[in-house]
Amino acid sequence: MNQNIWQGRLDGEEPLYHRLFQRIQNAENYDLVTTNDFVLHGFAVDEGVKRNKGRVGAKDAPDIIRKNMVNFPVIMPDFSMLDFGNITCEGSDLEKAQTILAENVSKVLAKGAKSLVLGGGHEVTFAHYSGIRNAFPDKKIGIINIDAHFDNRKPEDGVGASSGTGFWQIAQEDKNFTLHIGIQRNSNTLKLFDTAHQFNMKYILADELFFENLPSVYERINELTESVDVLYLTVCMDVFNASIAPGVSAAAYNGIFTDSAFMHFYKHILKSEKLVALDIAEVNPQFDIQERTARLAASLANEWLMI
Repeated sequence: MNQNIWQGRLDGEEPLYHRLFQRIQNAENYDLVTTNDFVLHGFAVDEGVKRNKGRVGAKDAPDIIRKNMVNFPVIMPDFSMLDFGNITCEGSDLEKAQTILAENVSKVLAKGAKSLVLGGGHEVTFAHYSGIRNAFPDKKIGIINIDAHFDNRKPEDGVGASSGTGFWQIAQEDKNFTLHIGIQRNSNTLKLFDTAHQFNMKYILADELFFENLPSVYERINELTESVDVLYLTVCMDVFNASIAPGVSAAAYNGIFTDSAFMHFYKHILKSEKLVALDIAEVNPQFDIQERTARLAASLANEWLMI
């Protein structure tokens, strides 16, 4: 990671003036992690997107998202975050990169800290989940996936895991406590819907995400969170309309917006005391416009830091 990223506007050294860059420590030693710290990893990998025949480029996103986070104000007085830099993919060895992230996340969660990962492709999901499972072997893990896609494809022979197979892989290992929010009918085949039903994956269609329907959305979120011990939230940026998130691996021209309805249920998820991990996936700087997508991703990550 470029050590110069965490530099921003300095208004003063007193806590009331603090911006995010003033409270982040670049770290290499996991012994420094303490309870309730936020711990950041970049997953600078898009081999899974390549395998899934998507637009590559998401591997370049973590540092650009960081750059768009530096000047956010620090709201919580006891806020602390450690940045352990980026995990990259050697050649096409996606599985090794996923294993490294899983091992690092497991160390973080075992110390009672919170895991924030900036992708990278949505192959980050299986890696992040694996780290959570390693840290909590006997716990029920709930996953909320805010995404236009189920990402529950069976890996192709000769291709292997990809950005589109994470939830299929998870379902092979674990009883399913998954809620997909923002699913698009025109982005998923009937086979993918059928797979979701076979694995008892719950979902809320993008068409259902409007203000008047928030009570139903809250009810379904609460149903999941109350049934699990720990919660993991993953956000795929292609869930959003291309006008606000043009820089993604698979643009959704009829995607959702970060309107009041979205922010209500999104913050509701973030406020859960069971939430231990969050990642943002599929920002693709090669297709971004004025860093709109990176800025939105940074803002969504920052919402968790202010809870």
